[in-house]
Amino acid sequence: MELKMKDVEILKSSEKLISPVPNLGNAAGTQNTTGSPQKNGKDVEHFHHEEHYINQKVPNHNKIITSLVAGAVAGAVAKTVIAPLDRTKINFQISNKQFSAREAGKFLKDTVINEGILRLWRGNSATMARIIPYASIQYAAHEQYKRLFLKKSGQEKHLNKKLRFLAGSLAGVTSVSFTYPLDMVRARMAVTLQCRYHNLREVFTKIYREEGLRTLYRGFTPTVLGSIPYSGTSFFTYETLKKFHAETTKGRDPTPVERLCFGAVAGLFGQSISYPLDIIRRRMQTAGVTGHSKDYVNIIGTFKSVVKEEGFRRGMYKGLSMNWIKGPIAVGVSFTVFDITQRWLRKQAIFHIDDND
Repeated sequence: MELKMKDVEILKSSEKLISPVPNLGNAAGTQNTTGSPQKNGKDVEHFHHEEHYINQKVPNHNKIITSLVAGAVAGAVAKTVIAPLDRTKINFQISNKQFSAREAGKFLKDTVINEGILRLWRGNSATMARIIPYASIQYAAHEQYKRLFLKKSGQEKHLNKKLRFLAGSLAGVTSVSFTYPLDMVRARMAVTLQCRYHNLREVFTKIYREEGLRTLYRGFTPTVLGSIPYSGTSFFTYETLKKFHAETTKGRDPTPVERLCFGAVAGLFGQSISYPLDIIRRRMQTAGVTGHSKDYVNIIGTFKSVVKEEGFRRGMYKGLSMNWIKGPIAVGVSFTVFDITQRWLRKQAIFHIDDND
């Protein structure tokens, strides 16, 4: 009897030590009451596993180097692919001729007949001189802004929507600020005959002597203002589509075709939103060779002149349909080449973490 009483006491004391089964709803990889995966009370961030694994091996200073190199390659390839369409677009942007697919085709045909097929890439050397540093700085700056905002926001993989747009906008403004004179020179070479400007050096020299140093920065303000919605929307759209892809495929990395499609959508939205400011900057950049030096002095004056002569829709959106062709191609190729090149570079052991990091 005495033994049995002791057994009962042991059982009672052990019951007190048994704790209820915990709610595992907030454990990593499980579901909360809303059905969303959570980790430590926070929603789990879906990401592309292989891409993340590769990036973890690379210290930040090497991330900057690989982004600069990959950005240069991406910009050069994308602009070379669409150079003939770009030249055609600029030709209509800076003139008062009505744009149409037929007229665009006629311009391309006349250029080939009168000047040769290689003239479709006239000004491409200036484009390369501009786009290589521009794309390098833009992509590298974007990654660094993302890194900075991720630290401040407490997120690990993805920025929220506002910061996603802000990171892209700041990357665009940063790259434009460093490379604008080269964009000005490229526009001049694209709309003039070879007898006017033979090379980059001659463009800089003639502009400085005939129009003054300030002309190299004519159109800078609308370019910066245009880069905010353009770069912001492009990077926002691309990053958002990649995030959605990671969520729906459980972390599988996108294929090149998928990246190309994401970039094409990003380019379509970005170009459409910023196009009127693109018209204004081109008019201001080429005013010295189109006889409008006194008309296209500032943003408001240029806007009024274009609308007065051509109307708002025909003037401010001239060539947009061509941009809907070349823009998605250029941006899609650029994002795809950048991602693939950057990924290849970061797989190389030379860029991996060393003892000094």
